[in-house]
Amino acid sequence: MAATFCNLTHASLFLNNQLTYFKRCHLVSKSSKCTSTSMEKVLHRRFQLQTRQHYHLHVCCAGEAEFSSSSSTFEDVVDQDISMETLIWRAIKLPIYSVALVPLTVGSAAAYLQTGIFSAKCYFVLLASSVLVITWLNLSNDVYDFDTGVDKNKKESVVNLVGSRTGMFVVAYLCLALGFVGLTWAAVEAGNVRSVLFLTCAIICGYIYQCPPFRLSYHGLGEPLCFAAFGPFATTAFYLVQGSASTPNCFLLSGTVFSASILVGFTTSLILFCSHFHQVDGDKEVGKLSPLVRLGTERGAEVVKVAIFMLYALLVAFGLSKTLPLTCIFLCALTLPIGNLVVRFVQDNHKDKNKIFMAKYFCVRLHALFGAALAFGLVLARIVNNRVLLR
Repeated sequence: MAATFCNLTHASLFLNNQLTYFKRCHLVSKSSKCTSTSMEKVLHRRFQLQTRQHYHLHVCCAGEAEFSSSSSTFEDVVDQDISMETLIWRAIKLPIYSVALVPLTVGSAAAYLQTGIFSAKCYFVLLASSVLVITWLNLSNDVYDFDTGVDKNKKESVVNLVGSRTGMFVVAYLCLALGFVGLTWAAVEAGNVRSVLFLTCAIICGYIYQCPPFRLSYHGLGEPLCFAAFGPFATTAFYLVQGSASTPNCFLLSGTVFSASILVGFTTSLILFCSHFHQVDGDKEVGKLSPLVRLGTERGAEVVKVAIFMLYALLVAFGLSKTLPLTCIFLCALTLPIGNLVVRFVQDNHKDKNKIFMAKYFCVRLHALFGAALAFGLVLARIVNNRVLLR
């Protein structure tokens, strides 16, 4: 539009200059012969200069129009320039697998606090099985989002990369079957069948979160389901399996593992919440009512701020009630800088779709570091208690 306007404007000026030139030539022809030749030369030079000016203006205007067009599609060009390696890395979502590692590690550490025993074999079987279940969760999520159209423009979607919806569906449920078999085997081997019930509940939460006919994530219930699945259900189940390795069928739940599981569920849900910031427009198009679609990104940034505050407030409350050891409170408090980083990053960039994409990865860092500090605090509390008893 800008180019067309400029072309029409300068073309009219050019024609006016031509008309003026010919009028002047006509007047010169009526004047004396001695001056006609010199006047014609002067007018001709002026005409040539005006022609050149018109040409340069036309080129500049076309350049401006081209720049305007390119800037309007800058985001599309940036998206197209993403390398295949980057897309594959995003599709694999390797950092997200910390949601399998943290509940298992914290649950095992809580069991170690109670029993002083840790089974490495059981730990790695549970870890491998959990990774398979998370793989099912990620692949099936891409499959069902592909069906609803929410991932039609998501280049890092596994279905879009591979080009086979059926193939990814089969692989996803094969991973679920193998993962569930491994979890069940570890529970039976440890002699605690109750843990299978908790693990089954966690998987059910994952299913109704994304799979038809439920798809509760489309109704804004993804975060509560994520909290329950990875917090109270998964963390408690792993605690029971590891603890039962020393006292089969006699290992009881404790306030410590309940408090720890709440904190794990909290940080896991925060990852899911922040992963929606850059998908608000796409979610609106398909009717996916995520919390950020309902709230908007500005109020969503405030929710993140309140959530981080509540996380550390709960940590202090559990410490004061003595359900968590003081070692956990001290070590987890060291993660405050990364918590503050999450808050500042979301508040500064919640309107920038390109930058806010990284918010979920900052939340993954907080989740992993907070979980590691929590687990190490539980183990350290056991070591300190043993030394006190020996004295």
